[in-house]
Amino acid sequence: MADQAVRPPRLNRRWMNVVLNMALDGALAALAILIAGWLASPSAPLPNPPALAMAGAVAIWLIGVPFGLSRLHWRFTSMRDLALVGGAGVTAAVLLSLLMIGVGLDLPSPGYPLLLTFSMLVCLTAPRLAYRLLRHPVMPSPRADVSSAILVGTGETTELFLSALARSAEPPYRVTGLVALSARHTGRRVHGLDVLGAAEEAEAVLAKLAGHGGLPDLLIITEPEFSGAALASLLAAADKHGVRVLRAPSLTALSPADQGQIQLQPIAIEDLLNRQQVALDRDGMARLIAGRRVLVTGAGGSIGSELARQVAGFAPASLMLLDNGEFALWQIDLELAEKYPAERRLSVIADVRDAARMQALCDDFKPELVFHAAALKHVPIVEANPLEGLQTNVLGTKAVADAARASGASLMVLISTDKAVNPSSVMGATKRLAEMYCQALDVAARQQGGMGVVTVRFGNVLGSTGSVVPLFRRQLAMGGPLTVTHPDMQRYFMTVREAVGLVLQASVVGAQGGESIKHGGIFVLDMGEPVRIVDLARQMIRLAGLRPETDIGIRFTGLRPGEKLFEELFHGSEQPVPTGYPGLLMASPRVADIALVQEALAEISAQGSNGNAAIALAALARLVPEFVHNADGGNAPLAVCEKAG
Repeated sequence: MADQAVRPPRLNRRWMNVVLNMALDGALAALAILIAGWLASPSAPLPNPPALAMAGAVAIWLIGVPFGLSRLHWRFTSMRDLALVGGAGVTAAVLLSLLMIGVGLDLPSPGYPLLLTFSMLVCLTAPRLAYRLLRHPVMPSPRADVSSAILVGTGETTELFLSALARSAEPPYRVTGLVALSARHTGRRVHGLDVLGAAEEAEAVLAKLAGHGGLPDLLIITEPEFSGAALASLLAAADKHGVRVLRAPSLTALSPADQGQIQLQPIAIEDLLNRQQVALDRDGMARLIAGRRVLVTGAGGSIGSELARQVAGFAPASLMLLDNGEFALWQIDLELAEKYPAERRLSVIADVRDAARMQALCDDFKPELVFHAAALKHVPIVEANPLEGLQTNVLGTKAVADAARASGASLMVLISTDKAVNPSSVMGATKRLAEMYCQALDVAARQQGGMGVVTVRFGNVLGSTGSVVPLFRRQLAMGGPLTVTHPDMQRYFMTVREAVGLVLQASVVGAQGGESIKHGGIFVLDMGEPVRIVDLARQMIRLAGLRPETDIGIRFTGLRPGEKLFEELFHGSEQPVPTGYPGLLMASPRVADIALVQEALAEISAQGSNGNAAIALAALARLVPEFVHNADGGNAPLAVCEKAG
């Protein structure tokens, strides 16, 4: 009953709008005929016959049906709407002119058809455009106390942002100019605003504005793809002149602007990675994964969960997610359930160190492809708990590999780390020993048949659990200071999505085998140039709109046990070998005898069971002779701490 009571007024209002539109269009068409007649013959301006004006109204009503004129909303008239209205007006003018000639009426002048066409265009479009501008001015005048801003982006993205801003009742920003992504747009105008220069000329643009006292408070980046070196250069120029840089929300998030709620966002540190996107063999990945049973260990972690996401996208026959953390496992399971509801998926809580449990799971699931991402990765934690690191990173890897091989898996992929090269930490040494075991298995498999093992080594992943970026974000939210262990510390960084994409690429190459693949060779991801951690800290402070060492301090705490200043991707005995795939190299193998490795693992397992960490670490050091343990962390000089003023 309530619905029936409400519906008629809505229907009446809709039909009233249609009737009003038709009445206005008819009146405007009639006015166009009067204006055209007057222009054609000022001495006899009235139409002949008088019913011609009414004919104009009828013509626009009839022609307006296929053009949908009666349904157009004047308040939200767009360029497409104006084109439709103009097309209807031109069509009506042509038909009326032909009608007059066909019935033998004298035209007021030879140019009357052109005058009528012009009049129809102006009379039908100009009122709509005027109404649109009155209701939604191009840029309402902001308050004097709002921040001034310069937009950085393409013409399309800046126009969309300006349109959203124009719909705000009280614009939160006063846009004073534009910076384009290309120099060819310099000197042009968009919505009445000058294009002051290109993004690569930001330093010169800001210097010129500073000289005239016109520096903006903000640079707002409207182009979502603007990142890398170009973004870093823009940030450096803005930082020099004390101008904040923020990013506009995504195009689909601009709708709240009607309520004046454009929420600018800080620049993500991931956007500053100067890395070219590499072409990946997606077809090869599909051939490797589609229709196969896949096991991902450590599926709740940063790397494991991204592996699960990307693997799920290639339609495996079934996907087993294995982790020893309930909440992390639940999160990735829920995400995949929402994205791939039809995909067969198993979520298993298990500890990779439990060899019997791993064997039982593999015997039941019979994985064809195994991605082993489970590991203890936090250097200070493993230093404090060395036996746990040995059992998880070494014995856990052995348990997974042995179980997968015994159950008939064709390929296992081990996720390793740059900390395994010339390790100074227990964590790094355990990962190197895991590499050695997997290398030995791979050599045996390629000689005798059986499961191949691909090892992939890379550096830090931005934003991963326990990494420095989330730590800095938390410290920023608390007001600082940001803690850095040493002013000279450097690390390699890569986004998690890129790293996992290259892991899958390495898996494809490793599965193919052939002469180009060295037996026991380790795939190494091209990590680009290392980044100084203190520079990363300063950049994150700037991205938050604050000043390093002034608003937010940086405190040097000293190297922690197991840490070293520089990480390496290749050992001195490992020569980089091209793979033919961008972003992917191979370290020439340093393969240990499988019997020696197994003997050392047996000793480590026995000492771990007895709780004898010293003897277990001694066995680790014998098998990884390059392991130089930085047990106290105090092997590098510490600079004076920086403090906020």
